[in-house]
Amino acid sequence: MTWNENGGRLGEEFFTPGTSSFTEFLAEHRPELLSTRRILPDGVRAAPGQVPHGTTVLALAYRDGVLIAGDRRATMGNLIAQRDLEKVHPADDHTAVAFAGTVGLALDMVKLYQVELAHFEKIEGTAMTLNAKARRLAGMIRENLGQAMQGLAVVPLLTGYDASAPEGERGRIFSFDVAGGLYEKRDFHAEGSGSPYARGALKKLFHKGMDRRAAALAALQALWDAADDDSATGGPDINRRIFPIVSVITEDGFERLPEAETEELSREMVEQRRSRPDGPNAAP
Repeated sequence: MTWNENGGRLGEEFFTPGTSSFTEFLAEHRPELLSTRRILPDGVRAAPGQVPHGTTVLALAYRDGVLIAGDRRATMGNLIAQRDLEKVHPADDHTAVAFAGTVGLALDMVKLYQVELAHFEKIEGTAMTLNAKARRLAGMIRENLGQAMQGLAVVPLLTGYDASAPEGERGRIFSFDVAGGLYEKRDFHAEGSGSPYARGALKKLFHKGMDRRAAALAALQALWDAADDDSATGGPDINRRIFPIVSVITEDGFERLPEAETEELSREMVEQRRSRPDGPNAAP
């Protein structure tokens, strides 16, 4: 017999065949649990300095798959709200999501998305395609439109390894707008307040066929350039040993680079910047 948290038997809705979407199930039976559906009272708008916001995140395709990375800073107006925020998360074995925007809503959305993918696989007996995963996340963002219009926006960045794609194109990147618009990006992309500077750096440093080390260094260089011009983006904090999160998705699945490897690459980059503050030139 299955029991709910109050000691009573679970309702019939848990035993009735229905949608393979966990989000739709909650929306029908427990909508109050969906934080993305709540809106502020009429006329109320969240002030920029009232809630923590996270930036910057980026992704780039490389030889073995796709790399996704993010800085660690969260800001609240002109204050640093957190120095070691984790903005990059696995969604399933071959998919990862990073976020910029309102931290609380973003973390709730990431957790719900993880459950959404796992629930679908259990109900249907097979994983979603990467395109379907991107569309499902777009739908979840669209459900947050009311709060986004009140200043509580979440802008994720989705990456995945697509074994069905042609060789050399299996690392895929998807971006979104606050209304749930879905866009596939080629080669690289960045989101958040530091994204214009990060994209500028990646435009200079990216080239086809990069190995993992070169891709990780390019990502760290791009985050450094973002932090150099955007106060909401944090660079490597050598003294506190807080470094960007860098993860990769390959045929073998999701892997977060070990802290020691990220620290080594960050220190190498910082040392390079002593002689070249503006960073390396584009590859020939």
